[in-house]
Amino acid sequence: MDTSLWLIVGVAALAGFVQGLSGFGFSLVSLSIWAWVLDPTLAAVLAVTGGFTGQVFTAVTLRRGAEWARLLPFVAGGLLGLPAGLLLLPHLNPIWFKAAIGSLLFVWCPLMLVSRRLPQLRHGGRLADGIAGAMGGIGSAIGGLAGPIPTLWSTLRGYPKETQRSVIQSFNLTLLGVTLFGYFATGLVHASMALPMVVIAPAVVLTSLLGARVYVGISELAFRTIVLTLLTASGAAMLASSLPKLAS
Repeated sequence: MDTSLWLIVGVAALAGFVQGLSGFGFSLVSLSIWAWVLDPTLAAVLAVTGGFTGQVFTAVTLRRGAEWARLLPFVAGGLLGLPAGLLLLPHLNPIWFKAAIGSLLFVWCPLMLVSRRLPQLRHGGRLADGIAGAMGGIGSAIGGLAGPIPTLWSTLRGYPKETQRSVIQSFNLTLLGVTLFGYFATGLVHASMALPMVVIAPAVVLTSLLGARVYVGISELAFRTIVLTLLTASGAAMLASSLPKLAS
C-alpha cells in the first residue's frame, strides 16, 4: 500500500479502538485527521463506513439486548432529524452550528468531570429523549455529528454504564446505516473509493473488538470519565475548526 493508504488505515484503527471502548466517536477521531489530508467526500464516506463496520461487530460481540423503551425515542428522533437537517442545511450556517455545539461540550463536560456528583435529569421523559435524538440526526446531516448530544444527554440522565452503551451504540448504528444507504442511493460513493473502504475494514474490526474488550473491564466511574473526556475533546475539535473560519 502507498503512504496515503497506510495513513487511512492507521487513523481508522485508532478511531475503531475509541469507538469500541466508548460506543461512539469514530467520525470525531477519524475526521480530525482525514479532513486535513483527504477529499471531503471521501473522508465522509470512510468515516461512515468505518463507524458502521465497527458498530456492527462490537454489537454482535458484546451481545447486549437493546433496551427498546429507552432506545426508541432516540432513534425515532434521530430519523426525523436527518431529513430535517438536510432541509435546514441550505439555510443554516454549519460553522455556527459546530461552534455552538462545540462551546456547549467544551464548557459543560469539564464541569461534569470535576463535579463530585453528576447532575441527573429526570424530567422530560421520552419527548426530551426524542429531542436529543433529533439533534443528533440534524447534526449528522449537517456535519457528521450524530453522537455528541445524545451521548451527553444519556450521561445527564444518569444511565448505568451498560444502559448508556446500549442506547448510544444502537442509536449510532441505526443512523450510520441509514446514512451509508443514502450515500449509495444518491451516488455519492464512487468506484475509486472501493479500495480504501475495503482496506480499513480489517483494522476497524480488530481495534473495535480490542476496545470493546477493554470496555468490559472498566468501572462505571472510568466509563463516565472516558465519555466526558471524549466529549470535551470533541468540543475542542469543533471549536478549533470553526472559530478561525468565523474570525475570517
